[in-house]
Amino acid sequence: MASKSCAVLLVALACVFATNAQTGTPPSSWPQVYPGMPSGTYSPSWQNYFQVTEPLPNVTWTLARNWAGNIPVQRQGHPNDTLFFWAFESSNGSFTAESDQPWGIWLNGGPGSSSLVGLLFENGPIRIQNNYSVYENQYAWTNVADYVWIDQPVGTGFSTCDSEGYIFDEDQMASDFMGFLENLVLIFPNLASRPLYLTGESYAGMYIPYITKAYFEMENPPVKLAKIAIGDGTLGSGEAFELLPVVSVLETYPQIIGYDTDVLEYFREQTALCGYDLTLEYPQNGHFPTLTFEPGNDPALSGATPSGRYKSRLTRQGLLLDAQERFAVELAKRDRHLSKRERLRARDAWKRDLAGRANGTIDPWYGCDLYDEMLDYAINFTFPWSLSKGTGGMFDVYNIPDALNPEAPMDGSVFLNDPQTRTAIHAPTSKNWSESIYYPFGNNYSNGDPSIEPMAFLSDLASNATEQQIAFVIYSGNDDSLVPHLGSQVAIQNTTFGGIQGFTRIPQTPWYNDAGDFAGIVHQERGWTYVLVDHAGHLVGYNNPVSALTFIREFVFGNNQTGLVINTSSANVTVVGGEVSTLAGEIMTGQAGIYYGSATTASTYFFPSATVEAWDAYVATVGVARLFST
Repeated sequence: MASKSCAVLLVALACVFATNAQTGTPPSSWPQVYPGMPSGTYSPSWQNYFQVTEPLPNVTWTLARNWAGNIPVQRQGHPNDTLFFWAFESSNGSFTAESDQPWGIWLNGGPGSSSLVGLLFENGPIRIQNNYSVYENQYAWTNVADYVWIDQPVGTGFSTCDSEGYIFDEDQMASDFMGFLENLVLIFPNLASRPLYLTGESYAGMYIPYITKAYFEMENPPVKLAKIAIGDGTLGSGEAFELLPVVSVLETYPQIIGYDTDVLEYFREQTALCGYDLTLEYPQNGHFPTLTFEPGNDPALSGATPSGRYKSRLTRQGLLLDAQERFAVELAKRDRHLSKRERLRARDAWKRDLAGRANGTIDPWYGCDLYDEMLDYAINFTFPWSLSKGTGGMFDVYNIPDALNPEAPMDGSVFLNDPQTRTAIHAPTSKNWSESIYYPFGNNYSNGDPSIEPMAFLSDLASNATEQQIAFVIYSGNDDSLVPHLGSQVAIQNTTFGGIQGFTRIPQTPWYNDAGDFAGIVHQERGWTYVLVDHAGHLVGYNNPVSALTFIREFVFGNNQTGLVINTSSANVTVVGGEVSTLAGEIMTGQAGIYYGSATTASTYFFPSATVEAWDAYVATVGVARLFST
């Protein structure tokens, strides 16, 4: 995960100011030595040094025991390359006790996003509110297990790095991570034998598979990996997780195109022309072809791959208001400051132009960048979305129904950079904490991540995981447009686990949260679990903390069998919790209302009932895109 604030700005030019601003030599940073640091190698004697005993600003309740600080990754020639961790125990004494109880690690994505964002805004015991006040998170995942939030790779968040020590690729990231874990278990020896649940979201869909690969390659790994859980993860190429699912996003939230069936059919046609109309079968018969990207003529999009633009989208370099001002200039150049009436006229002109173009051709302006085309359509033609002040709301790619403008701030820097906090958690003074950086792979800001997508080796990971009884959990928020659930389902169906490729049945079993509310869809087969979370976007723990806590307790750390396929005989199959045909995998319709206005004066916009009814009648007649078959 990276900053929500930059992600809401996603148009074709999204976050370009951030990428352009990053030039020159990456900065150097180093860990701070605080009073009482032991001498010699790491051992349990370091526990007292890392324990957080000083009060934290505005934390008025008693925190569970917790530890924090920087630990080296053991990369030769780079002694200042460290990872920053902050660990909280679940119950008194549990983190340091000898036991067989599981413990968890949480990783945010980016690349270059701090996992302390997850701690402070998603699943940790401390929650920062929009007005920067602090309160206790009753839905913290420490209710379930001891948990450690880790800033990584080196140079991210409070992790440190010399200017020539940034990772080159994900293999080096994984090697660093294992070096960190080797030191961590010297300080907390009990963690070495306790089951580890490695969890994360977004670009952790790259991190976690590579860490798992490194784990399997070690003769004596430092920890005992038991399960991995990846939320809204970038498991495939940019084409697979961003471009391929566009039609499914429109079918989930037809509000994006104003419930216009002509526009839906246009995007369906473009999806087919670009080769993104994959069919999911249960079980899957053969692997999917490699997806390619055909660029268009839009100068704002030229020269950038989908994966490269995704990296830009997930990088925060300023608060929303500052970014909006920058984008206002760029958007004005492209005639995007339009009144609502002008936007309707422009939409009609766009459709007339579309009707005059020969069918069966890829749009020459956008090429196969269907995602940016979808966003541009929304902000140009569909109320309440807009980047113009006073005419509507921003498009939050992390959470589609949120069109607030300005967005409620999600900023942990005030709390974390407070000298009182910094001292208490033994954070470095050589750098200020920021939620995201534009990560300089190979010590160069112009480099992207050269690593292949994990989907290319997931079957190998799955084979090793089956042998070592390590389970996989893949989950998604239904309101995420940036890494929609269809991309995760494609990754699952392209992977062989337990001797069979993909799931054998369409996910269609409901699950419910602790409040008794419908929470989404769950499916489990042969050590793999897929969970779709209702009323949640890219940041599941932030958008829907109630369902997120139920999910992590029941389907990650627990053994809830809802959705489990049980083969009672060669001809009989039972699914725990039953199957509901209306949930059978195509789409799970999003909420009707779109929030707009400001964070302090929000309103909800509902499209006219006649418009919605016409869409429903069309769907009932023609059907949604048939992406699934039995």
